[in-house]
Amino acid sequence: MSVFQTYLQLGFYHIFNLRAHDHIVFLLALCAPYVLRDWRRVVALVTSFTIGHSLTLALATMGVVQYSPKLIELLIPVTILLTCLLNTTEMGRTGERLPTRRRPDPIVLAWPNLVAAVFGLIHGLGFSSYLRELLGRQSRPVLELLAFNVGVELGQLLIVGVILLVGFVLLRIFGAARRDWLLFVTGAAAGIATVLLLEQLMS
Repeated sequence: MSVFQTYLQLGFYHIFNLRAHDHIVFLLALCAPYVLRDWRRVVALVTSFTIGHSLTLALATMGVVQYSPKLIELLIPVTILLTCLLNTTEMGRTGERLPTRRRPDPIVLAWPNLVAAVFGLIHGLGFSSYLRELLGRQSRPVLELLAFNVGVELGQLLIVGVILLVGFVLLRIFGAARRDWLLFVTGAAAGIATVLLLEQLMS
């Protein structure tokens, strides 16, 4: 197996690792306002998050950026809680989009994508500790960084795909209200993030 394939698999499987459960919760909160037909927006959103965490992951792994792991572990649940707070603004907009709307919301240059990219900067520092353990003394792991980030992106897309499919089943097949789905997912993510934050504050 090539180096690229090895690190691609490591990135893909790391996102499902228990050590990365906070990132999964963040993805859950990030995708809560969307349904399956919004998949293009979700891909743009997740890719924006990947761009953000890829930047700081590379800088931290190569020793360009120094940071406090304790602070980052504290900030990650904060990003989840802030995302949940932003989701509350969507509570009144979860009905069908009006056909009379003149201009659709942009997909790429959208405010949620910018927020996801900024929060990704923090999550990338959280990923870097694990990647540094894998790389050892390598100082310029360009190929490894690229492969790892691609693997993480693929893993994230799979996770959000599952979230959207579950939402589709509940909304379209079981007739759940979209607002209730948003409230449930956001509440679950906020609850887990609160526990993570308290654990960090008490440790």
